[in-house]
Amino acid sequence: MSGILNFNVGVLGHVDSGKTSLAKALSTVASTACFDKNPQSKERGITIDLGFSSFVVDAPDHVKSSTIEKVQFTLVDCPGHASLIRTIIGGAQIIDAMILVIDITKGMQTQTAECLIIGEILCKTFLVVLNKVDMIPKEKQKNTIEKMTKRIHLTLQNTKFAGAKVVIVAAKPGGPEAADTESIGVKELMESMKDFVYIPERNIEGKLLFSVDHCFSIRGQGTVMTGTMLQGSVSINDNIEIPTLKVIKKVKSMQMFKKPVEKAVQGDRLGICVTQFDPKQLERGIVGSPEYIQIAFGTLALVEKINYYKLPVETKAKFHISIGHETVMAKVTFFGSEEVVSSENEFKFEQEYKHQSELIDLKKLDEDAEYKPVQQYALLEFEKPIHVIANSILIGSKLDMDVHTSMCRLAFKGKLLTTFNEKNYNETQLPKLKVFKNKSKEGIVERMSNDSEVIVRNLLKKDTNIQLFVGLKVKLSSGEEGMIDGSFGQSGKIKVRISNGLNENTQTVLKKISGGKKKGKGGQENESPQQEHTEAIKVVLNFKKYTFSTDKKMIQS
Repeated sequence: MSGILNFNVGVLGHVDSGKTSLAKALSTVASTACFDKNPQSKERGITIDLGFSSFVVDAPDHVKSSTIEKVQFTLVDCPGHASLIRTIIGGAQIIDAMILVIDITKGMQTQTAECLIIGEILCKTFLVVLNKVDMIPKEKQKNTIEKMTKRIHLTLQNTKFAGAKVVIVAAKPGGPEAADTESIGVKELMESMKDFVYIPERNIEGKLLFSVDHCFSIRGQGTVMTGTMLQGSVSINDNIEIPTLKVIKKVKSMQMFKKPVEKAVQGDRLGICVTQFDPKQLERGIVGSPEYIQIAFGTLALVEKINYYKLPVETKAKFHISIGHETVMAKVTFFGSEEVVSSENEFKFEQEYKHQSELIDLKKLDEDAEYKPVQQYALLEFEKPIHVIANSILIGSKLDMDVHTSMCRLAFKGKLLTTFNEKNYNETQLPKLKVFKNKSKEGIVERMSNDSEVIVRNLLKKDTNIQLFVGLKVKLSSGEEGMIDGSFGQSGKIKVRISNGLNENTQTVLKKISGGKKKGKGGQENESPQQEHTEAIKVVLNFKKYTFSTDKKMIQS
C-alpha cells in the first residue's frame, strides 16, 4: 500500500528466551513512544500467539521517499521448535531480516545454534538481542555482558553474520508473572532495527503464493484468511486455490492496515475475503494461483550437509523434511556428481550420478579422496504426500532426537529441483534416474583352451544368469584384455576370449598350471607341489549398475 513499507522480521530463539515478551514490548514501545501516531497499534497487531505482531514507525532517512513515509515491522515470532522450522522455511521468501534472541543467563543453547543455522540458510540481515539482563545482579552486569558479547562474536565469526550487532535488553523485567514495568533497551533495539531496514526486492510477477496464518468467518460476507504474500500479486475477483481442500475460491474483498485495497503484492500482510468455507478446515497453510501448488509423493533436491550436525547422514535413513509449511518423514538416498551439472532450478535426468552411502561434508573432504563430488543430491521418498512449490528451500532434520540434546538436529539443507506427482513414481519416473554403483568381481584363470581363450572360475556364482554378463570386458593380472564369451560347463565357470591373444609369458604360466594338475581320487583335480609356486592369474571385471533401473543391465564405460 502506498506510503507504508512492510518489512518482515523473523524473531528466533530458544524456548523461554523471551521472544514473545520482546514482540509485545516492541509493539507497546512503538505506540507509547509516538513512533506510531495511531493509538490503535495493539488492535492492528495480529494476535501474538499466532506468531505475528506488527508496529509502524516513521521511515528512517535511508529508505524514506515520496512513496515510503512509514515502515511497518511485521514480527514473525516463531514458537516451538518444529513449528519454528515450518514457519521460517514457509516464509523464507519474505523474511527480510532476523533477530536472534538469547537469554543472557543461559547463553548459546542447542536451539539457539539451530536458529542461527536457519538464519544462515534463509536470511542476509541479522541482529542479536541479549535478553533478561535484569536477571543478572547489578554489580555483575557489565562483566557478564562483555563476556557474553565476546562469546557471541566468536560463535558468529565463521558465519555470514560475523560482526553482527548485539543489543542488550530486558523485554519484561522481573519475568512473565511480574507487574508491568518499563522494558530496558527496547528503544535502542528499535533504533537498531530502523538502521537495518532496507527496501527489499519484491517480485510481483509470476504465480501467487499466500501464507495463511489465521482464518475466520464473517456472517453474510464470506471467510477471511489473514497472512503474508510470499510471491506474486492478488487482485479483487482473482481465483485462488486452497490445495489442501481441493477448492478454488474467488477473492471478494481485501484489507491492509484496516483499509480496503484492490491489489496486494509480495511482502504485504493482508486479509483476503473469499466465498464461504469452513474456517476450521484451514487454520494455517498455503494458497496460490490455481494448479500452482503441486502434490508431491517424492522429490529430487540439490543438498549439502550442515556441518554442525555431528552424526553421519546416511542413505536409507529417515529424516524429517521441512518444505514450505509442512514437515514430513522421508527416506533419503544420496548421490553426487564430480562436475557441476545442475542449475539452481533444474535436474538433468540424462546425466550419470554416483551413488553415495552418505552425504559428504565438502568442507571437510580429504584432498586425497578418490571421489570428490562438487554437487550432491537427495532422492526424498515421503511417507505421505505433501503440497510443495517448485524450487522451494528444504531442511532435513532429526526432530525426534531428545529436545534437551546438546547436539544440533539439523542435518542438511537443500533446494527442490523436481517433484514426483504420481503415486507409482518409483515405477514410472525413478527408472529414468541414472544413479550408479561401481561393482567389481574377481576370478582366476583355471586353464587356457587355446592361445586366445581361457577358462575362468570364481568370477561368477554357479546360479548367476551368465547371459547378463556376456560381452562385458575383463582384464587379466598379466595385462591382457578380454571379453566374456559364455558359460563353460555347469559349475559357474566362464569362457573368456582374449582380444589380441595371450602373450608368451602368460601361455608359459598357464601351461605350467595346467601341467601341474593331477587327477586325485574320484577324478578330482589336485594341485602338485610345483604348481603352488606358480602365481595364479587373476581376472577382474569392473562394471556399473544403475540403482533404480528395472532391468538388471551392467554398464561399462
